[in-house]
Amino acid sequence: MFNLANNYTNGEETEKNLKNAFYWYQKAVENDHIEAMFNLAICYYNGKGTEKNLEKAFYWYQKAAENDNKEAMNSLAICYEDGKGIEKNLGKAFCWYQKAAENGAKEAMFNLSICYENGKGTEKNLGKAFCWYQKAAEHDVKEAMFNLAICYENGEGTEKNLEKAFYWYQKAAENGVKEAMFNLAICYGNGKGTEKNLEKAFYWYQKAAENDNKEAMNSLAISICYENGKGTEKNLEEAFCWYQKAAENGVKEAMNSLAICYENGKGIEKNSKKAFYWYQKAAEEDYIKAMFNLAICYENGKGAEKNLEKAFHWYKKAAENGHIKAMNSLAIYYKIGKGTEKNLKKAFCWYQKAAENDVKEAMFNLSIFYENGKGTEKNLEKAFCWYQKAAENGVKEAMFNLAVCYKNGIGIEKNLKKALRWYKKAAEEGYTKAMFNLAICYGNGKGTERNLEKAFYWYQKAA
Repeated sequence: MFNLANNYTNGEETEKNLKNAFYWYQKAVENDHIEAMFNLAICYYNGKGTEKNLEKAFYWYQKAAENDNKEAMNSLAICYEDGKGIEKNLGKAFCWYQKAAENGAKEAMFNLSICYENGKGTEKNLGKAFCWYQKAAEHDVKEAMFNLAICYENGEGTEKNLEKAFYWYQKAAENGVKEAMFNLAICYGNGKGTEKNLEKAFYWYQKAAENDNKEAMNSLAISICYENGKGTEKNLEEAFCWYQKAAENGVKEAMNSLAICYENGKGIEKNSKKAFYWYQKAAEEDYIKAMFNLAICYENGKGAEKNLEKAFHWYKKAAENGHIKAMNSLAIYYKIGKGTEKNLKKAFCWYQKAAENDVKEAMFNLSIFYENGKGTEKNLEKAFCWYQKAAENGVKEAMFNLAVCYKNGIGIEKNLKKALRWYKKAAEEGYTKAMFNLAICYGNGKGTERNLEKAFYWYQKAA
């Protein structure tokens, strides 16, 4: 009866007939055939040869499981986990996954691992999760191979071992797990657990991308591959193509990169409207760099009408999310009342944040606020300190102001030699006022020996 049902199910030696298959599974079950109980449950579960009935599917999974059918134990556990044909009960789901796994059901080994990893129906136990992932992987469960690789990569439930992580990513990738293909590409790209090999990295990014892994689409486009010709020939048109695919699949980083392509004409004709569109899409997905870029579009009227209020809005969003250049731009908007009301205290606050994050222009502006008591109390020592930082970071205006501080003893002891040194640095950077003051120093012998030839030289440069 059971074999006849199988023949009807698979169309072997007769035409495929699911109703007849169901009938004979039912007959075999009436004669206590355990495998038929399992197959009958499948018929009810999927509505094959009969109406779908999850309660009856659960009943026959349970009967087969109680008669030691390991696949039925796993299916029964799934019913308990998902609340199909019975009330959801994670404790019982765990119990049946465990029984099935201990009886050699490889899918149950994998499901049991997930229970231990996430604390579903049992206490969280990464060591046991690792153990069962390993067993399932050794039984060729490809998803378990991938998860086992993650355990080795992150040291979850076992010691960190990048070589073993690489090994299992490779096994999973070769078995078609697209996430593993992507991670394997990263291993080859960065030399994690194996020798760095950009050609192989490119190959696996491409495989993952062709299998609709959206992160791989983005990686295939970026500097790893097509954009800078790493692992393959440089091809901006291909880079654009993969950015587009990734962006259309919701990868916000790719949306921003696609916008940059449109803005700069990389791999596609320049199109400021499309650049604006994709910056906006990425910004609305909370991609911080895109928020900043969108603000610039609104500020300059690129791809959209100029709108300083919207520029202010997006600079603020980007700044609040840690974009350091946006912090400086936001400070400028508050300082001069651009797109918002003028507010020197808020300007000071954002200059300070940007300066503390090494934005050299903000260091300079912060110095001016301290020197003049704008948005904060006047503090010449702090003004000097920030002029010095900005000057050391190459801001020529700060070099000049630092020289003035040393010349006049503002926030620091008077020191004409250091004043000369910073006038000279600013002058060499093309700052006209510094050229003139440097000429005076040489002409009057201030901070150096008197030298009329050099004085003449710098007066001439300034003139």
